[in-house]
Amino acid sequence: TPKTNSPLFRVLERERECIYIYIYRKRESMAEETASVPTVPTDLPVKRPREDGENNDNGGVSISVEMEDSNNKEPDYISSVIPGWFSEISPMWPGEAHSLKVEKILFQGKSEYQNVMVFQSSTYGKVLVLDGVIQLTERDECAYQEMITHLPLCSIPNPKKVLVIGGGDGGVLREVSRHSSIEQIDICEIDKMVIDVSKQFFPDVAVGYEDPRVTLHIGDGVAFLKAVPEGTYDAVIVDSSDPIGPAQELFKKPFFESVAKALRPGGVVCTQAESIWLHMHIIENIVANCRQIFKGSVNYAWTTVPTYPSGVIGFMLCSTEGPPVDFKHPVNPIDANDSHCKLKWPLKFYNSEIHAAAFCLPSFAKKVIDSKAK
Repeated sequence: TPKTNSPLFRVLERERECIYIYIYRKRESMAEETASVPTVPTDLPVKRPREDGENNDNGGVSISVEMEDSNNKEPDYISSVIPGWFSEISPMWPGEAHSLKVEKILFQGKSEYQNVMVFQSSTYGKVLVLDGVIQLTERDECAYQEMITHLPLCSIPNPKKVLVIGGGDGGVLREVSRHSSIEQIDICEIDKMVIDVSKQFFPDVAVGYEDPRVTLHIGDGVAFLKAVPEGTYDAVIVDSSDPIGPAQELFKKPFFESVAKALRPGGVVCTQAESIWLHMHIIENIVANCRQIFKGSVNYAWTTVPTYPSGVIGFMLCSTEGPPVDFKHPVNPIDANDSHCKLKWPLKFYNSEIHAAAFCLPSFAKKVIDSKAK
């Protein structure tokens, strides 16, 4: 390490400043282009096909993932790889971007619903990106997958039938499989490409598909739930992406009504519920809808995921009228000695202490969420 007063140190510092200035100007340019375009939230985005030569499977230095609306306007957001870095930019978190150093682009494809990309990062392992937004990384996926699964399933005794909406990467299935009481696991994922890509590049995540209790349904989760007989499931886990594109229906009141109908008395739901630092307006609406629909418990929990915007993500946990559910005090702990838990993937994040702590909210968030109880 060069001394702070050495010529080499000053050269390195100057190079670093130049890099920061380049990234800053690049992001400002992108932000100005995006800000100049009015967005219509009700429009479903139509993805722009890549131009010839854009698909670089050798880790090329300039690859972009762009989305356009149906009127062929400029992209609503652009997440790109610029000289060796992936930068995540979206109107869901205006004025900021999270970047990861890219070692190599492993996959780029376009499904019927979204752009799909996998790249090897230098610090977080392989990364799955959908429509320019990071969904998981090998290093920190445990913090999300384990919490969204075990917060609800450890809060009720002996769950037997579980439905997963979304979650095409298979991580939630992996965690559900740890519970020996479960007899039936249904998963409904709309995008088969996500499943195939996850099995190829994230086998330790997609291992959940190998459980014989799992039945895979390719299709729309909203339509699937409407067709489910009343009172079918003990738990529903909604592992959705952000409320734009194909996932936006999973944040609306009719969807939660379908979930409540599909649950038995005292059944539970856990759904991805955004960040308290970025999306309190979305969380406020989710809480208000859930308090109208679910007559049992309604709680908000959160966890830390370093590669998600703001570094945190939340969960909405609700129960239907029936046997009372106290989400803050688990009654169904995971037995590490059980045959279904003897996986080569031990729990990395979840434990009973962090379960209880997940419901402790900072004052500003607690005030807003508690106000919806009145």
